[in-house]
Amino acid sequence: MATKKPENMDFESALAELESLVGQLEQGELSLEQALKSFERGVQLVRAGQQRLDQAEQQVRILMQDGATLAPFAPSGEDAQ
Repeated sequence: MATKKPENMDFESALAELESLVGQLEQGELSLEQALKSFERGVQLVRAGQQRLDQAEQQVRILMQDGATLAPFAPSGEDAQ
């Protein structure tokens, strides 16, 4: 199975793969070549994940512009009184 490009993966899938790679690297049983490939893949996953987090932060900033505040939450049924 071909691996997806990190930029085409959702954040959670990329994070799960990264955790798996870290576990493999920590075990120390990979050959040098395999370890380098895993490290390179990990770097790609981290960069893609950071980009997604930056985009999410920017979206939150846009939503919160103009001094907008969120209304207090009222469970359904309580606001009809």
